[in-house]
Amino acid sequence: MTGMNTNELVDYIQRNGAKWIAIDGRCGSGKTTLAACLREALGAQVIHMDDFYLRLEQRTKERYREPGGNVDRERFLSEVLEPLRKGSDVSWHPFSHLTMSLSNEVKMAFAGVLTVVEGSYSLHPDLRWAYDLKIFSDISPEEQRKRILARNGANAPMFFERWIPLEELYFEKMGIRDHADIIVRND
Repeated sequence: MTGMNTNELVDYIQRNGAKWIAIDGRCGSGKTTLAACLREALGAQVIHMDDFYLRLEQRTKERYREPGGNVDRERFLSEVLEPLRKGSDVSWHPFSHLTMSLSNEVKMAFAGVLTVVEGSYSLHPDLRWAYDLKIFSDISPEEQRKRILARNGANAPMFFERWIPLEELYFEKMGIRDHADIIVRND
């Protein structure tokens, strides 16, 4: 399913009773914005995969060779996804880009609440079983480049040289787009 606007997506979610939604997709494609719209329209709680980047000690060559290996999906699964799915409220320490470690901040999510997991690697095969609705957010390479330059400024080359190639490898090797129920185009 493609070509849905946000209102149509909200209506679709309400009609189909989805309680667990993942939004994966290309960097700069609007995943965070879409999740915020769903939070506003549906009262959903949003969990960001950015909270689960690898800590420095986890960043090995072997781990980066794994498609989707640059996120700590094991921690996300054990600390958040599995307990929430079993009906327990959860808390976690998000990854801090300033310290490159887990922050002292505590985030929480509550069982029984419509949950949107937003971010690259949220539809990794180890995680995708948990979602009622899987969304892939897509964007053209030209628009992606414009958005990354505008959003990330001096850090944009790191996205072009490192993060986007890792994402593209993950999308290709794991068939992420093919496993999505809905593809949202944001360019």
